[in-house]
Order: sequence, then structure tokens, then C-alpha cells
Amino acid sequence: MKMTFRWYGDSDPVALANIRQIPNMSGVVSSLYHIPPGEVWPVADIAHVKDAANGAGLEFEVVESIPLHEDIRTGSGDRDRYIENYIQSIRNLKQASDVKVICYNFMPVFDWTRTRLDHPLPDGSNALVYYKSQLEKMDPLTGELALPGWDAAHSKAELTQLFDTYKNIDNEALWRNLEYFLKAIVPVAAECDIKMAIHPDDPPWPIFGLPRIITCEENLDRFLKVVDSPYNGLTFCTGSLGCAKSNDVVKMIGKYAAMGRVHFVHARNVLILEDGSFEESAHYSKCGSLDMVGILRALKQNGFDGYIRPDHGRMIWGETGKPGYGLYDRALGAMYLTGLWEAVSKNK
Repeated sequence: MKMTFRWYGDSDPVALANIRQIPNMSGVVSSLYHIPPGEVWPVADIAHVKDAANGAGLEFEVVESIPLHEDIRTGSGDRDRYIENYIQSIRNLKQASDVKVICYNFMPVFDWTRTRLDHPLPDGSNALVYYKSQLEKMDPLTGELALPGWDAAHSKAELTQLFDTYKNIDNEALWRNLEYFLKAIVPVAAECDIKMAIHPDDPPWPIFGLPRIITCEENLDRFLKVVDSPYNGLTFCTGSLGCAKSNDVVKMIGKYAAMGRVHFVHARNVLILEDGSFEESAHYSKCGSLDMVGILRALKQNGFDGYIRPDHGRMIWGETGKPGYGLYDRALGAMYLTGLWEAVSKNK
């Protein structure tokens, strides 16, 4: 297992030198955040990230992510051109870096969704939360929506057009568009020895009436069969899948690790509330609803040797910064996960 840390490039307030000081930290997970979705990643820009990481004594072996242009998900417009650009970006990664895994997602319009970024927890920390009652009051087409990751990605006119397009796209149509993408991309990834690792929908249920398909064990089984290749695999996000009570994440992660299809792990704990809402918590099992010991044991027992990172952290000790991506709590999470891995490795 390789412990990694999400890094947002030169503008990230979390310095590479600080990440390097976390014990057992092998490298950073990063992206080219200035390149618009659908455009080719330049070789020189990729090399810059690699050189920055290597210069700090860290590897750059996981990309998170090469964002998909929405035409790929909708199967419309310039889909084929954007897929060709994606293919060229993969080849440029092979040329300019040591990247082994590409994390990506197939969530229509919106990325991970929360209703508040700074909810105060009883211990005085702040965390990301998803309250169903709050989401029900939001309308993405009225301008009243302000959530992370994608709130500035589309204008109101663009959102309206996208929602009109998705009126004609149900789950099965989205599956067909994903299949079209995979059949074009996976052979190139295999040629470049770079593994594709899809991220689950977060949360794993429909948002604002849009289809979502990477949500549960049945659908993950279906996904892996679309292109049955070791280069078509998973970013197994425990928090994304684990916020649905119906998902047995310990069973699932062990199953897919045994198949050799878990290429990257986002390890995060969540506290599931009575109505199905959830709050992100500290990584420690007792702080949330997930069995983090069981998750790490299932990975170890089933031969996982890929990449893992502590996912979203709380804001603690007065730290400010990008919600979910401060230094302190993610560093605590990395050490907790490292300790669990050492323990399960020694107690087989």
C-alpha cells in the first residue's frame, strides 16, 4: 500500500514540505487544475507537477483527475473530439510523468455534493455535511445554489441547457455513454500501463433528478464487466459508498480488492443520521458509522497493494483553507490509517 495526499498544486496553502513530513507518506495526488475540461494536458505542465513533487521527495503517481467534458457524459456535441483529447492527455502523462492511476468520475453536471462546508461539530471542529432537508430547498436553476467543486463551473444559462439535455438521458442512456467512453479509453490506458479508476457517485443517489449509476455493488459489478480489463477499475471511496446504509463497504472493498480492480482508495468516515443525511467525521471508527478497521483488514487480506489517501478532513486547531482539504486533520487521518495498516499486517 502507498499512502498519498491530495495536493492542489502551486496555489495550495498546504505546502509539499509539510506533506513530506507526514510519516509513511509516499507521494501526492494532483491534477492540472488550470486546464478546462475536455482540453489536452500539455507535456510541460504535467512535468512541472512531477518535478515539484519529486523535488520535495514525493512521488506523483496518481492523477485526480482528468475531468470529463459534459459532452462525453451526454453522448452529444463534440464527444468524439473530447475523447480524443482525453486519449492524448493519457499519452502525455505516459511521456512526462510516472503516473500509474487516473481517478475520474461519471457524475452528471455536479461533482460531490454537500449542503454546508463548515458545520460545527460538538468537539469544536468544522466539517462538510449533507442534510437532505437543506438540499430539498435548493434549486440549481434559480441561482440559490452555492456548493463546492462545481458552483462556478457553469453559468445559469449553461446549467439550464444541461438540465434540458439530461431530460432525455436516463440511467440506461448514461450507461451507454459510459460504455462508449470506456471502450475508447481503456485500450489506450493499457497501452500506456496506466489504470483507470472510476470514483463512485457522491452521494450515491440521484441529485436534482439527474441520473447516477456508480452507486452500489450491483452497479459496480456491471461497470467492471463493461470492459473486463485490469485497466478498468475503481477508486473505492469509503465515504461516498458508505453514506448509503445499504452498501456494505467492508464486504465490497474486500471483494473488489480480491479481483484486483481496486486501484485507489479514498478512506473517509461518515456519520449517517436517521433520515439518511450524513456528516463527515474524523477518520477514527467511533467518530462515524464506518468500520475503518474492517475496511483496512479487508484490503490487506485480499492483496491490495495500490494507492490510498485520507479523504476529506475536518478543519481543526483554527486552520483555514480549502474545505475538506486542510493539512492537520488529513495528516491525523493518514497516521490513523497507517497505524491500522501496520496492525492488520502484523496480525493476519
